[in-house]
Formats: sequence, C-alpha cells, structure tokens
Amino acid sequence: MKITLNGEKVTLRGAEVRVGQEAPDFVLVDNGLNPVTLKDTKGKRVFLSVPSLDTPVCDMEVKRFNEEATKFGDTTIYVVSVDLPFAQARWCGTNDVENVITLSDYKDRNFGENYGVYIEEVGLLARAVFVVDENNKVIYVEYCKEVSDNPDYDKVLEVLLENGARLAEPG
Repeated sequence: MKITLNGEKVTLRGAEVRVGQEAPDFVLVDNGLNPVTLKDTKGKRVFLSVPSLDTPVCDMEVKRFNEEATKFGDTTIYVVSVDLPFAQARWCGTNDVENVITLSDYKDRNFGENYGVYIEEVGLLARAVFVVDENNKVIYVEYCKEVSDNPDYDKVLEVLLENGARLAEPG
C-alpha cells in the first residue's frame, strides 16, 4: 500500500489489515501505564490510528469521534498513537475529551506493525480506521492515502449502523 506524509512516499511496516480477517492482537499502554490487549476490549470497537494528538488533523479527528461516541451505546472508540500516555491524558484533559479511550503504542510499536500503520521513516503511526465487531472480525478498514487527510467520518458511522450498533439512549 502506498501512502504519503507531506506529499512524500513513506514505508509502512507490517501487513495490511483487510475486511473479513480476524483483528490482529496487540499490546498497548493505557494512561495508567497498564498493558491493554485485544482481549481486553469487547463489543464493537473503532480503532483510530493517528500520528500524534498534538497535530491539527489528529486534534480535529479525535474531537469529532469523541462527539460521535456519545451516539453509540455499544461501541467503544480507541485512539492509538505513539504519544506517551502522560501526553495523551494531558491532551484529553485540556480538550475535554472523555468519550474515547487513548492508548499508546510507544513501547513496543506492535499495534503499528500488526495493523500495517507503522511509518519506518519517522517512527509514527499512519492515519487509519479499523472497525472490529464483537467477534473480533474486521468489518471496516480505511488507510488514509495522505497522513494529513481526514478519514471518511460518515462512512465509519454508516458501517457501525449497518452492523447493528445501538444508538445511545437519550437522557
């Protein structure tokens, strides 16, 4: 797969994830420095792979998904970057982001490699979206062709609704 960073072609390490396959496992770190693996996540999940929360597009993307997360009662949204957990917690607190869970791939970079989003040249993750159902099957994949591009928000939400995501109860 070919993607660019600021118009320059970059190399992604790892295999491309495809719809229909079993979601690859990973070991990430939460904001309390605890390990999190795929088995620690349950139900419908959206994994957002972002280069860094402190960049304008990532900032906008995470805030948008934080807002959308309130609409789906049975879907958890995880934001994965190589930012340190302390920086992720600070960013979420500063930006009133409470509806998504930030996880860091700073330690092992195995999410990046297992999901084919680790950019060799800069040691960051490429922007991508993976939707995983309650049976750990990948039901949607989007690798942004340019790292600074936004994902197709509407398509992700459409896939969730098409695959039986329940809307949150009002109130």
